[in-house]
Amino acid sequence: MQILEHQDEFRESLLSWYRREKRDLPWRRTSNPYYIWISEVMLQQTRVDTVIPYYERFVEKFPTMSALAEAEEEELLKQWEGLGYYSRARNLQAGVREVVENYGGSVPANRKEISALKGVGPYTAGAVLSIAYGIPEHAVDGNVMRVLSRLLIIEEDIAIPRTKKIFEKVVMDLIDKEDPSSFNQGLMELGATICTPKPRCLLCPVRDFCAAFLEGRQEELPVKTKKTKMKITPVASVVIRNEQGQWLLRQRPAKGLLANLWEFPMIELTDDEPLHDKMRAQYGIELHHCKALINFKHVFSHITWELQSYLAELSSMTTIPDDAQFFTEEEVEALPKPVPVIKIWNEIKGNA
Repeated sequence: MQILEHQDEFRESLLSWYRREKRDLPWRRTSNPYYIWISEVMLQQTRVDTVIPYYERFVEKFPTMSALAEAEEEELLKQWEGLGYYSRARNLQAGVREVVENYGGSVPANRKEISALKGVGPYTAGAVLSIAYGIPEHAVDGNVMRVLSRLLIIEEDIAIPRTKKIFEKVVMDLIDKEDPSSFNQGLMELGATICTPKPRCLLCPVRDFCAAFLEGRQEELPVKTKKTKMKITPVASVVIRNEQGQWLLRQRPAKGLLANLWEFPMIELTDDEPLHDKMRAQYGIELHHCKALINFKHVFSHITWELQSYLAELSSMTTIPDDAQFFTEEEVEALPKPVPVIKIWNEIKGNA
């Protein structure tokens, strides 16, 4: 059956499957647009299982938009610690502040106004409008594009941003006007659980409507060009302890990668210059008794760190950099830290 000729049957098959099989996720138990907004931001580039405990802690810590709007950035980043892509958290707070200041704490219920908020793109806008307010608006993410590219054999490259417009139009043609929330979430759920990169077609509730399945082309779609080769940067992180058992951390700059998060002094290993010399040149720090800890890779969206970590002590003659200070173990625990630093810190605690 062709989907465009049997839209009612397609919608009924998708919606009945979703209502029967949908996963029980905490943000599906609410129609609060603020909570749904939080969940959609967290779910960007992050697995559902990872997001669940973060979401639950976040809404407990910031149960209202006013609570988030008034929070200090360090408090916000601590709640986001380990989730990655920290600009999401900052943009979420900035957008919430706009709602509190300009809309009396009520998330706008139309695409023009909600899309003008900081950090709210077409997908997030459509997700909040359809799920929280029941407004028939498109919410097209990677899962949805994969599903629709197979259902309709859409061969345009989904890595090209303008291609999303094609899928947005398709959703608006197909969307269930009575229950747009379940329709959009049904497409998302299908892409997340059945119509995956390696599709499980025998379990698919809309297989009979899928043009790619009928032609045996489901694994060819979607068309997506590969990203350019990722930059790999070798770096060293040095964990420094003083005679009082305190730990030296520095705060990263307010702009750029991992902005304002706390880390052990870190340097790029771009040549063969010894670690001691690099630390002296970059931070004015003299190291003693330096020994290797753990080595690992950490992948960002555009760069991979090949990270080597070390445990060292300071020379008694050393002065510490202006952007660094010593913290007790309890204070280190309370600081917002990126995932690589958490990994090293856990290694230190495990060997204590």
